[in-house]
Amino acid sequence: MEIYGALVPRMCTHTFFVFALVLLYHISSFLVKVSAELGGNITLPCRILSSDTVSFGDNGHRIKWTKVEDDEALNEDVLVKMGPHIRAYGSFEGRVFLQDLDNEDASLIMTEVSTDDKGKYHCNIDNGIEDSLQEVILEVHAGVVFPYYPPLGRYNLNFHNAVQACEDQEAVIASHEQLLAAWKGGLDWCNAGWLSDGTVQYPITKPRHPCGGSNNGPGLRTYGRQQKIRQFDVFCYTTAIKGHFYWLVQPERLTFDEAVKACRDDGAEIAKVGHMFAAWKLEGYDRCDAGWLADGSVRYPISRPRKNCSPTEEAVRFVGFPDKRVKSYGVYCYKPDQ
Repeated sequence: MEIYGALVPRMCTHTFFVFALVLLYHISSFLVKVSAELGGNITLPCRILSSDTVSFGDNGHRIKWTKVEDDEALNEDVLVKMGPHIRAYGSFEGRVFLQDLDNEDASLIMTEVSTDDKGKYHCNIDNGIEDSLQEVILEVHAGVVFPYYPPLGRYNLNFHNAVQACEDQEAVIASHEQLLAAWKGGLDWCNAGWLSDGTVQYPITKPRHPCGGSNNGPGLRTYGRQQKIRQFDVFCYTTAIKGHFYWLVQPERLTFDEAVKACRDDGAEIAKVGHMFAAWKLEGYDRCDAGWLADGSVRYPISRPRKNCSPTEEAVRFVGFPDKRVKSYGVYCYKPDQ
């Protein structure tokens, strides 16, 4: 929708005209969609739409970013710029900045993106001549961070092997920003793991003596950047699966080799650790049956805590890396979308 104004002449009783200035108001007729990874950075684009930008760079112009909801009472101020003064609000404080590449640029840079950030944003620019409103939809790719170590045991992965271990489990090595977002979401893990920037860190929500000390507050504990030949665990990151993760009903318990064959006979493959974490965290998958996974581990996902399964918290329960010849477990399978 566009509403145009102009200098409107009014005939007065005298022989001269009085001109009334009507403000130009413009609402963009197109909708921009951008996508971000959990914990990453994203730019929400916004530029003045008028060809007359003479006064846009002056100190008198105003930029306002707002996160809008269907119920206007729930709208959130994100950032306001009045001349040289800039202020961010609420959960956006310290995470949002104006890109400000030139006098026509009002784009917003958002860091440490969380799932709460997804939604519709309005960019309003008022330069004293024209008032423009532009809409941006932010989509956040849902993902989950999970700690991982191989059958050899804890602290057996150098950096190269850590990257490969995540890829083998249908994931990628997590970034610092993704681990930070996971910590804010409640992830607590008392073993240090590699991150994509070559640092080694671990997230603590419940400070305690064996995990960096009980006197330190919650946060990410860090060993800093390490030589890549050193060995730690790893934090992996996986997004929503593009397929079907499921428990394969079988009349008997299976050895590992039997589990692999059973999934194959069902037109699927034995599921990977990343598949289970994604199904559990992003789809609410819940099953109180321990089953084989592709790395030889046995795990089960609980999204509804209950007695004898995971009584106090939602979690992917880890049984261990048992002897692959034992017939004590079922199997989880995965069918990719065709």
